[in-house]
Amino acid sequence: MECRSGCGACCIAPSISSAIPGMPNGKPAGVPCIQLDAELGCKIFAQPQRPAVCGGFRPMADVCGSHRTEAIWLIGELERLTT
Repeated sequence: MECRSGCGACCIAPSISSAIPGMPNGKPAGVPCIQLDAELGCKIFAQPQRPAVCGGFRPMADVCGSHRTEAIWLIGELERLTT
């Protein structure tokens, strides 16, 4: 599976505890990352400043679902179940 263009669910739904450029304390679940652009892509995707946790996210059907809304819900559920 490939990452869905214009989704950004993995940049919104999960919490990120490591520093992100512009968000030194990470981000809470449900808050869009400051590095998410208007097209819902990552501004620092191929940059070394991108947090390792972000690089570890891989598109999978059971996480991404069949559309963006489902992906946000699924990732949100994983977040709620693991916190």
